[in-house]
Amino acid sequence: MLREAKRLATVDALRLAAGCLVASALAACAAAPAGAPVPPASVDALTQAMMRQPIVLLGEVHDNAAQHALRAQALRRMVEQGARPAIAFEQFDREQQDAVERLRREPGDTATRVRRLIAAAGGRGWQWELYRPYLALALDENLPIVAANLSRPQAMRVAQEGLGAVFDAQQRAALGLDTIPQDVQRAQEREIEQGHCGRVPQEALPAMALAQIARDAALAQAIEPYFDRGVVLLTGNGHARRDIGVARHLSAPDRARTITIGLLEDDDKAPGEAAYFDVAMRTPVQPRPDPCAHLAPMRIGTAEQPRPGLGRASTPLPSEPGALGGIQRERQPDEAKADRLLRIEGLAKHENPAQPL
Repeated sequence: MLREAKRLATVDALRLAAGCLVASALAACAAAPAGAPVPPASVDALTQAMMRQPIVLLGEVHDNAAQHALRAQALRRMVEQGARPAIAFEQFDREQQDAVERLRREPGDTATRVRRLIAAAGGRGWQWELYRPYLALALDENLPIVAANLSRPQAMRVAQEGLGAVFDAQQRAALGLDTIPQDVQRAQEREIEQGHCGRVPQEALPAMALAQIARDAALAQAIEPYFDRGVVLLTGNGHARRDIGVARHLSAPDRARTITIGLLEDDDKAPGEAAYFDVAMRTPVQPRPDPCAHLAPMRIGTAEQPRPGLGRASTPLPSEPGALGGIQRERQPDEAKADRLLRIEGLAKHENPAQPL
């Protein structure tokens, strides 16, 4: 117990020191207006930023290998300096927590246990080789692994039936879901539209935005038990945003001890996006094919046969049941096909809408 008290005191001192060392630079970054230069990322700067607060929302461009290498090094350095955070993953759905915890406690070499954890997540949909270092660190250091995301079926339920399909009244109140501010709803819709190459039907945007908001709330809910010991949420930049992401679903006291970090690619969008985070850093752009080049326009129903409820005037509010209008179970019983149709995956900006499901 004395050893643990000393460790916590050391971590607190390191957090204070990190804050003092970089306070002016990070404050300038946090207050930087849109268009201000974004500083280059480094392991030292990222480690110092992550040590400032016990709740770290650490963004990424999902397929950017340089960002993952940087984050893994910074996370390891945190641990070497005495931090013992839980590591929360957007890549694991919260229903997988029991399996994750069982596998985390199983004996065996690290590489085998990492493979088993990835298999428990289904092994698809993510570039898992980029996430192996985080899992290995958590296993080697006996850190909690948190399955944090809302599953696709649950996201579909929210899109079709509203937030009450997943969150009860008490949870909605605690997570700030009783009323979704219009500016938040519109901002989410814009991000989805831009992130999907402008090919999402306008009438589908409100429901897809609601599913994204539900994901942010679920991530906030999943990490809450670990606030006192410290937690690092590994997530896309869209979820890490201070204004419309996970942070807005935390209580005011918890937001005060949260830091949002965006790792942005060094392109013409970075200066404008930096203002969404407490701290923003830039890395090289990950070479990739144009995700919009072969992405067909998304549809609801068919253009030749408009269906009731799809017009703007008759579309229900996203918080109401039936928010998807024409997508109904009797017409589309295969939920996986409906999921593919609406692409309710990769909703945050910079996620690849063309990535196979």
